[in-house]
Amino acid sequence: MALTDDAIDKIKEMLLAGELRPGDRLPPEKDLADRLGLSRSSLREAVKALELIRVLDVRRGDGTYVTSLEPKLLNEALGFIVELHQARGVVELLEVRRMLEPAAAAAAAHRIDLAGLTELRASMAGITEETSVEELVEHDAEFHRIIAAQAGNSYLSSLLEALSSQTLRARIWRGLTEEQAVARTLAEHDAIADALEQRDAELVRALVTVHVSGVEAWLRRAMKDSPTGDVDLSAPPVRHRGR
Repeated sequence: MALTDDAIDKIKEMLLAGELRPGDRLPPEKDLADRLGLSRSSLREAVKALELIRVLDVRRGDGTYVTSLEPKLLNEALGFIVELHQARGVVELLEVRRMLEPAAAAAAAHRIDLAGLTELRASMAGITEETSVEELVEHDAEFHRIIAAQAGNSYLSSLLEALSSQTLRARIWRGLTEEQAVARTLAEHDAIADALEQRDAELVRALVTVHVSGVEAWLRRAMKDSPTGDVDLSAPPVRHRGR
């Protein structure tokens, strides 16, 4: 593993130095291995690892290329963590989301323009308490995506979008199993949108903190109440009465 790590570090150095740029094709394996002072097997393992996290794109019969290195692409690796750790991994992602998203929303309060506010309100149109939980969660993801984009930091918005997409299953579970989850979500969205229109950054920060903490708190309670200390989010949830 140490040799593979060394190979990864050397390729990273080439990227940081600008010797390799997004879209560039890597030199042939033998030439690159000789240039970096690596064995071909170590280089091959490094390429596999960098392909997994979407830094490199191996095209069979064509060559190996540097990807676009866009934040959204690189953040797809988060999904792998969630699949491995089930609810334990999801609750940690939710915790990270709680740390980052209020700050992004507060920044958006300073920067959001009329087009952003219009888009946000449009995303809320037609969403009612009769909306299905699955549709509500899709709306929730779009609502938060719009706000994060208005923060003006592509890396932050991409990371938040990745965190949001990898926690959708938990949010659907909560909506199906907890009373009044739909009504509460809609009310919280209205309050956040109003605060953004008022450009009250601290109020936005507080409202978003409470809003994104809901699923995390619910999942922690569900894990605590589970005999195994975990929740299988891939299993169909039992709907609460009245739905």
